[in-house]
Amino acid sequence: MVDMSSYAAFLVAAFVLCVTPGPDMMFIVAMGGRGGPRTGVLAAFGVACAMFVHTVAAALGLSALFLALPTLYHALRWAGAAYLLYLAVKAFRDRAVPVEEGAAAGPGRRRAFWQGAVTNLLNPKVILFNVAFLPQFVNPGLGHVGEQFLVFGLTITVMGFGVDGSIGLLSGKLSSLLRRSRRVARGLDIFSGTVFTGLAVRLAASPK
Repeated sequence: MVDMSSYAAFLVAAFVLCVTPGPDMMFIVAMGGRGGPRTGVLAAFGVACAMFVHTVAAALGLSALFLALPTLYHALRWAGAAYLLYLAVKAFRDRAVPVEEGAAAGPGRRRAFWQGAVTNLLNPKVILFNVAFLPQFVNPGLGHVGEQFLVFGLTITVMGFGVDGSIGLLSGKLSSLLRRSRRVARGLDIFSGTVFTGLAVRLAASPK
């Protein structure tokens, strides 16, 4: 279904992209810092699921609409920035409470999954990334173009979850240790809020 030489090149490029720090990774670090290991991993899983939704949309040709309709792109961009600011306000307003070993802190785990998914889905740059990146490795001569999209998209989704999930787990474990202090717990909430704010400003201010 896919050209193996192209797939090998894709694996290298995808790995470099996955380990390069970016908005999704910073978001997951902040979520792990707020809620602990499981929260960080579930946020990463939410991001991964959203990435696969983007892949399906690209395979169906829906993502190309954002190239043809700039208004749609900007509307989604502002919605994503507003959602990140909402998360930032919640983080800033949370009252720091020391967390005992094994207890959960920050957002609920199910909520962490949905926050990760929504944040990624509302980022139009991810959509444009799929439109620009994946077709470079698709070989129309082999046919089954949609299936090729799905193979490449599923690969980078699994790889990304492996990297981001590990980052969320590590940041969460560290935060679980640090949150036993009220002052440090409050500092982690402020850090998370600052990260969300920075991501919102970056998304809102960046051109297409």
